[in-house]
Amino acid sequence: MKNNAIIANSKDNVATVVQELKMGDALKINGANGSINFEVTQDVPCFHKVALVDIQKGEEIVKYGEVIGAALEDIKKGQHVHVHNVESKRGRGDKK
Repeated sequence: MKNNAIIANSKDNVATVVQELKMGDALKINGANGSINFEVTQDVPCFHKVALVDIQKGEEIVKYGEVIGAALEDIKKGQHVHVHNVESKRGRGDKK
């Protein structure tokens, strides 16, 4: 089974897809920490993020083992994660 997404760090709650996925496609990751296989619930463009777990509004988005933002709304496992539902916490003077 060929991987179509990557997880950079075991702390991550999102994965980056390496090919465009359409709603209903299977997200497949086989790695040292086991296998992940579930259907995406929205279209996810290539190199965008997909939620690996349910993420509550205000909860941190973790990629590369680092917090990259916070959820603007509840995000369900399998949904597209991008600027429409994430507020950046990096490079801002008003957020610490």
